[in-house]
Parts: sequence; structure tokens; C-alpha cells
Amino acid sequence: MIKKVTLIIALFISFNAISWGLTGHRVVGEIAQKHLSNKAKKNLQRVFGHQGLAHNANWMDFVKSESSYNYMKPWHYCTIPDGKTYAEAGTPEEKDIIWAITNFTGQLKSDTLTLDEERLALRVLIHLVGDIHQPLHVGNGEDRGGNDVKLKFFWQSSNLHRVWDSGMIDGEKLSFTEFASMLDHNTKGEIEKLQNSTPLDWANESKALRASVYDTKGKDNLTYRYVYDHKAQVHRRLKEAGVRLAGVINEIYK
Repeated sequence: MIKKVTLIIALFISFNAISWGLTGHRVVGEIAQKHLSNKAKKNLQRVFGHQGLAHNANWMDFVKSESSYNYMKPWHYCTIPDGKTYAEAGTPEEKDIIWAITNFTGQLKSDTLTLDEERLALRVLIHLVGDIHQPLHVGNGEDRGGNDVKLKFFWQSSNLHRVWDSGMIDGEKLSFTEFASMLDHNTKGEIEKLQNSTPLDWANESKALRASVYDTKGKDNLTYRYVYDHKAQVHRRLKEAGVRLAGVINEIYK
């Protein structure tokens, strides 16, 4: 019984180390939902029924347990080493997050998909627009996006990627609706500026944050100081992802 419990815990920890945690992705979806055009809302209701963006935001992580979707795993991230541009690094053969966002946005705009294909494309897009705003999903090519940087977070074994995916978010003890309500305050000008950008811009923003993310000041146990120094960055990236996701979906269905 002990072995079984240990295995379950290990699987849970591994699962939650793969992208913004469940709460983070739902925050992005909830913020986006509030900025949709009426036409976008009608189309999403046609595709998802009563479920909103937040309810579909974690689909890409849930299907990682299904081997037939393994081809999607490289789409959750991209690699831009320090000192290189994305063009210099090149798009890998198995593709990456920038390719996937661009590809599925184009497919949805083409208006040629079946309902099932449209639903899948939207679920991919909802999730990946969130992922690309998590700084460690734009990796340096050296440590699997911080997964290999082993440390403790408030005295519990963790790694740097997991701290950013879920540790700092879940530590605030807010529901995804409470989180979205707290973050979603923007002027019309701010929204237009955020939405007037590309997936490559979003990736470069994440890359620019990496130096700060890795600045653990030599400590192997991150606690209040690290959270204090980086909470505003986490909040900003969640808000930016939500506003931009709405912009992409509004553009698709305009």
C-alpha cells in the first residue's frame, strides 16, 4: 500500500511539472473569456457547449497519458539558447510551441475544419498561448527548462520549473476565478498593445525573463524572498497570456 501511495504521489508531482499548473492555465482561460467578442463567444459555444475556455485549458496536459498524442509533447516549449535568436536556433523537426500556435491559428482561420478538428485546434491553442508565457517554456537547451535544477521550495523537494508552473501560484491559495478577477484590470490602450504582438514576441519576452528566473542567489531552498521578488512577474505573464489569447480567438472568428 505504501508503494502504491508513493507511486501516485510521484506521478502527481511529475504531472504538475509540465506547464503552468492547473490553476495557472485556468486563470489564463478565465481572463481570456472576459475579453471575447460576441461573435467569438457564439462560436466557442458552438464548439464547446456550456464549457468555457478555463474548462478546456488543461486538455493538452491531460492527454499526455494517452500515447496516441505523444507527437504533441514537443509543442509545449521551444528552445532559444542564450546569445541566440529563434531564427538562429531553428525550428526542430518535431516542431515547437511557436510553430504550433502559428499553425493552429492558421488552420482555425481557414474555416475548413470539421467540428472535432476545430475543437482540438482550439484546445491546443488555449493551452499553448498560456505555456509560451511561462518563462521556462522558452528553454536555454541545457536543463530541460529548469526541470533539472533541483531545489527545495519551502523545504519541500522540487525543481525550478515546478516552482514557476505551480509552486508560486498555488501558494497564494486562490481559486482560478479569484486569481483572474485580481489580475484582469487593463485599459483599452493596454489591451490593444498586448494584442498587437506575435508568438515570437511572447517567446522573446519569456527568454528575457530567464536571467531573473534563474537568480536564486545561490540558495537551494526558495522561500518568501524568491516569491516576493518574482510574484509580480508571474502575475503579469498570466494576465498577458489571457488578454492575448482573447485577441487571437477574436481574430480567428472576426
